[in-house]
Amino acid sequence: MSNPTRATDLPVVVVGSANADIYVEIDRLPKEGETIAARGGQTLAGGKGANQAACAGRLSHPTYFVGQVGKDAHGSLMKDALSSCGVRLDYLNTVSDPTGHAVVMLQPGGQNSIIIVGGANVSWPILEDGMSCLSANAQQIIREAGIVLLQREVPNSLNLEVAKIARSANVPVILDAGGMEGPIPENLLKCIDIFSPNETELERLTGASTNTIDEVIEAAAKCHEMGVKQVLVKLGEKGSVLVTEGLPPILQPAILAPMVLDTTGAGDTFTAAFAVALVEGNSVAESLRFAAAAASLCIQVKGAIPSMPDRNAVLQLLKSVCSSAD
Repeated sequence: MSNPTRATDLPVVVVGSANADIYVEIDRLPKEGETIAARGGQTLAGGKGANQAACAGRLSHPTYFVGQVGKDAHGSLMKDALSSCGVRLDYLNTVSDPTGHAVVMLQPGGQNSIIIVGGANVSWPILEDGMSCLSANAQQIIREAGIVLLQREVPNSLNLEVAKIARSANVPVILDAGGMEGPIPENLLKCIDIFSPNETELERLTGASTNTIDEVIEAAAKCHEMGVKQVLVKLGEKGSVLVTEGLPPILQPAILAPMVLDTTGAGDTFTAAFAVALVEGNSVAESLRFAAAAASLCIQVKGAIPSMPDRNAVLQLLKSVCSSAD
């Protein structure tokens, strides 16, 4: 893939969560009632929404983040991290609830288990019909976006409102399935353009097995029956597949990394990089390759936001992959 065409500089608008990620490096998960010592630990900026915004910003695309943090040290951490990635924070609310945070238990080989405390991310007010919890300016930036990214670490009611605003302005919406485990409202699925689960999330939603690529494609087709026409399934080291109703599936192999240090944020990096390439006028296949390269670079660095690659690094990796394939 060549340098994305920059056919449009309409912004990426991410509405979602901001979490302080509290990392503990362990050899194994503790058993029930057991206390174990960690090999190390640190606190870094994260959260699925913030991760996706940071990735889009690091890729040098105009990006706005709509979310909430608390009046605390973790809130300051989030603001500093996002600003350093070039993300506009005009619509980031500071509220009385504590900033959301997550405990990330990082095991050898880069695999992780995560526990989330919602905090400010889930304290959006639920208002009466016709009332919005978003400011008029926040609603307007959603209408002016090139694409909107949503995840499931904020209330379904907020995601549904944002999706409806975007749809009314013909702005495409990607919903990442990661976050809350509960069912996804069908009226939300019907308001988005691309649904992006991993294979575990897809299996949980559809009840169908996702052990093979054929099973993944069949399960994705069940999402079409729920009202969403495009399903982008993230498959980790097996790559990804985009299943669009009425079209052949598009498979994108993973670009293997020489070492895997931390998979935290890899899915968010993939989703955001795909969105950036897509809004800049690239084909779906080109956008999937761009996303695969970004995710490959992400897993070679510890931390979510600290691991987000810049545009030049992604393009260099794509160039080297294409050269070795020739």
